[in-house]
Amino acid sequence: MTLYIDADACPVKAEAERVATRLGVTMVLVSNGGIRPSANPLVQSVFVADGPDEADKWIAERAGPGDVVVTGDIPLAARCLEGGARVLKHDGLELTRASIGMVLATRDLMADLRAADPFRQGGGRMFSKADRSRFLDVLDRVLRAK
Repeated sequence: MTLYIDADACPVKAEAERVATRLGVTMVLVSNGGIRPSANPLVQSVFVADGPDEADKWIAERAGPGDVVVTGDIPLAARCLEGGARVLKHDGLELTRASIGMVLATRDLMADLRAADPFRQGGGRMFSKADRSRFLDVLDRVLRAK
């Protein structure tokens, strides 16, 4: 089992490392750079080429049954689920084969709404302490289930 982290803009890298270390799980941080490598022997840093979706491609090509992927990228989540991996969002929501279709549809709808109204402000809600706590609980549960 490997824990893959889509590390660019991931707010829970330190929390994931703590859980992975406690449970003896290898963790791979994948980014385009700018991430400080960890001294932890269970944590590997992979730096991919600059370019759109390079980290996503790297993760999707490797994540499979028994692995866990942490990402906020919905298309990457769908690819990893197709490959048999389990997927968690940063707020602790576990995405599944049953839920990913609705999540993709919602993402596409919101993109269309933003494109139709250039003055539309927004984005998601702020990442909270409750999100961080929920992530820790769910990650611990998912990694222990393996």
